[in-house]
Amino acid sequence: MIIKSFELEKIKSSQENLHLMYGNNEGIKNEIINEVYIKNFEGEVLKYDEQEILNNKDEFISNLLNRSLFLESKIIIISRSSDKLIDIINEILDREIIDTKIIIKCSNLEKKSKLRNLFEKGNQLICTPVYEDDYRALNSIIQKFLRENKFSLSQEIKNLLIERSKGDRIFLKSELSKLKSLSLSKNKLSTGDVVKLTNLAENFSVFELSDNYLAKNSKKVSNILNENNYSSEDCILILRTILNKSKRLLKIRNEIDNNSNIDQVISNFKPPIFWKEKDIVKKQIQSWSTNEVKGIIYKINELEVLVKKSTVNSMLFVSNFVSNY
Repeated sequence: MIIKSFELEKIKSSQENLHLMYGNNEGIKNEIINEVYIKNFEGEVLKYDEQEILNNKDEFISNLLNRSLFLESKIIIISRSSDKLIDIINEILDREIIDTKIIIKCSNLEKKSKLRNLFEKGNQLICTPVYEDDYRALNSIIQKFLRENKFSLSQEIKNLLIERSKGDRIFLKSELSKLKSLSLSKNKLSTGDVVKLTNLAENFSVFELSDNYLAKNSKKVSNILNENNYSSEDCILILRTILNKSKRLLKIRNEIDNNSNIDQVISNFKPPIFWKEKDIVKKQIQSWSTNEVKGIIYKINELEVLVKKSTVNSMLFVSNFVSNY
């Protein structure tokens, strides 16, 4: 049975004990777990990785069956799950284990996934896909936060926060909390305050590198690489940032294929493009075709796997990538 991520009341009223959440939006998963299951819960909360369950299958099932008379109801959260859990889930269903809520967290699952199909079609099961937050969802989070905390931000700052959050509501809420603290001593916040206070400042060179790579500003890219001593962790951040900006560029390019007016497409794009970025985004649009952007995305996915396997040479791989078009 599929229940959407925003249908919290429907999840709360459900009597089912097994809940699968799949997708890359960890923020929504955590919100559902905290709001629906853990809030006001007084029993025991146990957390496992899938591999721990698989390595101790018999013990896990036995613990579910042998409920102590003095023990409150339990919530079990299983992270990093996959189709390997299917046999254990079927055994739990066959034995009709009660008084225990089991929450299974997975990354993206394909349509042919056995686990996904079992939960989508099962009447005794809940399945909730959690997708990346879009502009509307992130803007709603900001508006709710501002209402509850009784302070305001300009639309320019809101757009900047949404753009830099990269669809991550956990990051967005963290940055909003910092701005709330600053608002206690400063009546009006500026975009400069946002850059100085939040983690955006630390990653400025990475954003700058990504923008100039996509704009084919080879001289600027070379200067940024020479001026910064990036670590192996930074390499993943660089690739992820270019990937996110490339995905945005692909969406823009697809719209331009149907509407040749670049300025109009940029102005109407959602989430809104920060005004200071419009010139460089326009140059990025003019520098790549739609198919070429798809090629960048494909190469980045391949390169990220390579970087993770060989951290020693990670910066060499990334430097070669951003220096050659």
